[in-house]
Amino acid sequence: MARPVVHNDSVRQDLLAVTADLVDRDGPARVNLRDVAAAAGTSTTAVYSLFGGKSQLLTAVVDDGFRSFHDSQMAAAPGGLRGLGVAYRTWALEHRALYRLMFGGALAAYVDCQPSPDVAADAMVPLIEAVASAQSAGTLLQAPVEMVAVAIWGQVHGLVSLELAQVGPPDADWAAAYRAALDAVARGWAA
Repeated sequence: MARPVVHNDSVRQDLLAVTADLVDRDGPARVNLRDVAAAAGTSTTAVYSLFGGKSQLLTAVVDDGFRSFHDSQMAAAPGGLRGLGVAYRTWALEHRALYRLMFGGALAAYVDCQPSPDVAADAMVPLIEAVASAQSAGTLLQAPVEMVAVAIWGQVHGLVSLELAQVGPPDADWAAAYRAALDAVARGWAA
């Protein structure tokens, strides 16, 4: 009697990575589960067994991206707001496909795919905690914590998004621009 195929976490992670790359490269409309399975060296049965279908697979990809981003931010949290800002850009540059999927909105327009609200919200926790800590220390402007966190996130997110899209001068020094933006954010929110 043949043993049933076990679809383990390694297969799951391979499918998530391959899906992110294929969607980033070809767009969500052109990606099908046969191509995903083939690129991951497995079967469509594995996709259905592990995720249920395309919508659930794409949601899992986005959720996995937010978890990875959160872990990166948690690791950078001891460096305060600047450490979080540096880690934000580093993570985005190392995970370009995931970043675009998480924040590009292309998936939601094509298929029922939204990040799980709690997973997406958790990604912002290290920033909220850093803002609250800096306010408690008297180094950051007193204003509603979540408003400050969203404003800071928007500033760094915008610059990273421009860099990834290569929208700007052809000779842009993105690293220097990003450092300057972090300096401006620090000055702008200083107490």
